Amino acid sequence: MVPDVATGDPTMMLCLHCARRIVSPRSRSKYGGLTSHLKFRGAFTRFVRLSFARIDGLIGSNLPMSAYRDEAWWRNSPSRAHARAWLDAGWEVQEVNLKEGRVVFKKVRKVPFKRSKRARNKIDKPFTPVPVRASKRKAPSKTKVSKLYARIKNLERQRAAGRGKIRGLKPRPAHEKKLFKPDEKPQ
Repeated sequence: MVPDVATGDPTMMLCLHCARRIVSPRSRSKYGGLTSHLKFRGAFTRFVRLSFARIDGLIGSNLPMSAYRDEAWWRNSPSRAHARAWLDAGWEVQEVNLKEGRVVFKKVRKVPFKRSKRARNKIDKPFTPVPVRASKRKAPSKTKVSKLYARIKNLERQRAAGRGKIRGLKPRPAHEKKLFKPDEKPQ
């Protein structure tokens, strides 16, 4: 742990790895985004048509005004920094259309696209799904079985005795029970 390198504050401690990243960030050229995009597309196609606006988005800032006005800016000369961006990726400018604001790149050589550290771990085997076992139904506990058995026995006893409640019929009110004997029916 070291003091915060940005502010020098000893109360804010950083690990050495984090401090190294803050002090020495990766240097990247202005046109590095275009280079990495062309390297990535090189795995899929031989021709790439990009608008000037798309290139602006890839590099993170605007192209110079000469790129919009002059076709000479788009020449494939390795002495220029912007041209090295597509030449290092293995591409050359084939066609420039200033009126429509488009440029067509053609792949001339294959350059491998570097992947992140996580993606470098290649998987040799094809994907095989995990075998799924049919879930076995749990047997009910002895307590539940005994309660169910007791309910069934009680229902059978009620039916056998003939005193079971029949659905849909209302029980007799209390005053009727007092007026009539259980065996007699009112007329």
